[in-house]
Amino acid sequence: MRFDQVVVTAAPGDATTGSAFEIRSLLRRLGPSEIFAQNIHPDLHEEVFPLHDFRRTSRGSRRPADDIIIFHGSIGAPEVFSFILGRPERIVLVYHNISPADAFLPYDPAFAGLLESGRRDVARLARRAEIALTPSHFNARELMAMGYRDVRVWPLIVDLDRMRSVVPDPQTVVDLDSLDGPMLLFVGQMLPHKRPDYLVQAFHILSTYLVPEAHLALVGAPRLESYRRRLFTYIDELNLFRLHRVGFIDDAILAAYWRRANAWVTASEHEGFLQPVLEAMGFDLPIVARSYGAVPETVGGAGIVIPAGDGPEVFAEAMAEVLTNERLRERLVALGRNRRASFSADASRAAFLQHLVDVA
Repeated sequence: MRFDQVVVTAAPGDATTGSAFEIRSLLRRLGPSEIFAQNIHPDLHEEVFPLHDFRRTSRGSRRPADDIIIFHGSIGAPEVFSFILGRPERIVLVYHNISPADAFLPYDPAFAGLLESGRRDVARLARRAEIALTPSHFNARELMAMGYRDVRVWPLIVDLDRMRSVVPDPQTVVDLDSLDGPMLLFVGQMLPHKRPDYLVQAFHILSTYLVPEAHLALVGAPRLESYRRRLFTYIDELNLFRLHRVGFIDDAILAAYWRRANAWVTASEHEGFLQPVLEAMGFDLPIVARSYGAVPETVGGAGIVIPAGDGPEVFAEAMAEVLTNERLRERLVALGRNRRASFSADASRAAFLQHLVDVA
């Protein structure tokens, strides 16, 4: 029996791609297993195969229908969904969540359309999927509303030890150590629903009135050019010279930022799961976030979660507290250590295999 995976896009630094690699490492203990994608970043052409290369041949008396395709749902792609629906293999859906289309509509209507069609296509898969695995109850409720019969909450395989073992880039360490004052860190894609613009507003208030010596590092790929231009123009207009636009970086440089940071922050308004929250806990960083989607569920009480309707002034005050209140910091770090212990990578791997056994 083969277990192959299909993703829409495979790219370095992408959470869905990273999850597929973790699962592939696990599946290869059982036998042959590959990843196929419609869109492949040039750096991954040796690791991921084009979707049009997906082939099945008879092996003895066993039919392709005995095999399983693990499909990662994260964005719309009509050709990919048509391919999945037309295959004879059994389908296991790993649902990462699909971002809300309305957040992207002002910047890229075509991309917003893909997101909207993606949500409809995930609903169409309900009649084919043997089971649906998803990392949060927030996602599970969405899938059940779409008509999925067997939805299981399964924490993604997150190897927190991997990043902690990365040797930080020496020059980046020197550069960051030369900065005076505490550093707030955001790690994630610069996309509208993640609201880095809200973070910029909150940081402007923080650095003007509350903790003027603070720094904010925005680490992540700006994957939507029209939004990037508007965001960076806004930063320039505010003259935030202590705000660092870092972009996409390799693991060695990222490790230096994780180790230099004093807190991790996000203003995201839609998440099906939030892996950087666990990574922040792995580096003993207090967390400030907003109460949207699966964010409160992922944080699990181990951070400050601002009510959804509160403005950037409240978020700025929360950031000031985690930077200046040592007792609060110690309490949040301790809560984070307990929280991250519940996301054991080995336990997640064992649970994933058990779910496959149930299907097989």
